Amino acid sequence: MQTWKWLTQPAKPYTWGFMARVVVKAAVLFALLNVIFALVNPLPTLGHISAYNTLLTGRERLPYGENPPASYNLSLYNLPAMVESLTVDTAPADDEFRVLLLGDSSVWGILLEPQDTLAGQINRLDLRTADGRRVRAYNLGYPTMSLTKDLMLLDYALEQAHPDLIVWLFTLESFAPDAQLEPSFVQNNAERVQALIRRYDLSSDPGDPRFVEPDFWQSTIVGQRRALADLLRLQLYGVMWSLTGIDQEYPDDYTRRSVDLDADESWHTFETPQTFTADDLAFDALAAGAQRAGSIPVLFVNEPIFISQGENSDVRYNAFYPRWAYDSYRDVLAAQTDSAAWPPTLDLWDLLPDVECYTDSPVHLTLTCESQLATRVGEAILDLSASAS
Repeated sequence: MQTWKWLTQPAKPYTWGFMARVVVKAAVLFALLNVIFALVNPLPTLGHISAYNTLLTGRERLPYGENPPASYNLSLYNLPAMVESLTVDTAPADDEFRVLLLGDSSVWGILLEPQDTLAGQINRLDLRTADGRRVRAYNLGYPTMSLTKDLMLLDYALEQAHPDLIVWLFTLESFAPDAQLEPSFVQNNAERVQALIRRYDLSSDPGDPRFVEPDFWQSTIVGQRRALADLLRLQLYGVMWSLTGIDQEYPDDYTRRSVDLDADESWHTFETPQTFTADDLAFDALAAGAQRAGSIPVLFVNEPIFISQGENSDVRYNAFYPRWAYDSYRDVLAAQTDSAAWPPTLDLWDLLPDVECYTDSPVHLTLTCESQLATRVGEAILDLSASAS
């Protein structure tokens, strides 16, 4: 019985000294982990760890959402995690002609279901190239207007997606110099964007104070707890996306694009009408994207805009643009297009004059009108695929 005495005797109570030593050791270990985390910066690597395209269905567009419980989606800044969640992360099929679509919220597809976006409708056309490959479009649009944001996405996607063609849609709003570094998505990817600014000698300032550059404390586990939580939430919301196919909130009612406009001729930092030059707008970011694409063909598309017939429509086309600014921008775009070194460009600004084509923005389209745009862009894709063969 002596052998089993320890089973019947009460355990020795812990002393305050023992508890203090445990707490101190745990605190030291936690502090050490925080220091290692800050020095190593594993967040980009952690972004590559994803259940999408294996356990979860890959998303049809980049994660973006302001009301995650309703949209099963969220906005985050971890670019690797965002791209890993897309179906584009999978290897292309042998018979696939892979097309990447870049652009703003109109390409992402505000108020449209994934299959009804520009990418979804191009895929619905079941296009085939001259050599028999199936055209498959992937949505890399993101709901902010900045060519620098698009350039950052293109730069990263080219390393992951292996496209055969890039279609870059834009409108004047994305060319505003003061808007290039305005998206929080850009500001929170400072190192990537600053490298692009320096590599392509862009007019944006790599030292701009809007860039978010965490100090040592902000780079620790504690300082990055929100970013870490977002990585986990992206996976968790992926379960509901996989089950429902819902990736944004669809309100029953929304504010329609304005028809009656203010008699205001200012546009961003330009207070009065003037004639733009290429240096006045962010054409350098667009040219950098074409250079970054290298031998991969690029198609530029000036996307359709709402043209109001309401009050002060003689001053402004819509809530975005005074007529002088948009007309001058198109003149510069046409001059660039005439250059032999410039990629082929489609100016589709007035392709969809029907006022009912536009929903809550001068560039957001209804399902039916998105289909018309998809047909036009699809034709251009086939033309370029034939010339590139």
